[in-house]
Amino acid sequence: MQIQFILAPLFVQVALTFVLLFAMAFSRFGALKRRDTTVADIALGQPNWPARALQISNCYNNQFQLPMLFYVLTILAIITRHADFLFVVMAWLFVLSRLVHAYVHTGSNYLRHRFNAFAAGLVILMVMWAIFAVRISLGLP
Repeated sequence: MQIQFILAPLFVQVALTFVLLFAMAFSRFGALKRRDTTVADIALGQPNWPARALQISNCYNNQFQLPMLFYVLTILAIITRHADFLFVVMAWLFVLSRLVHAYVHTGSNYLRHRFNAFAAGLVILMVMWAIFAVRISLGLP
């Protein structure tokens, strides 16, 4: 499998993280400009942002939880040459679940839909790790 195909879903996940970073910054600067909060209210990391800014911030922070296991797995799969067609398809499914999760999280934030997107990504990633671990442990290609 060509490296471009293997890394494409990872690049999309990274892009999502950067988009959320900029959305968070835009939302926070707007809140400060509108005086919805003050620098003194948040200077020590207090969660005194308006709800919308906090919503985007929480979504951004989520990108440093489950996706970290995806990044590590992708790197390991490349190094060990276990990134095949199945891996790439599952990687895209995982990233799609993260995109849906972020869309719901920064939109309606309807917990049931957000949880379903999270759970789908979690299951996909767990299966990816299980396949990888079995292949490595048994010396399979």
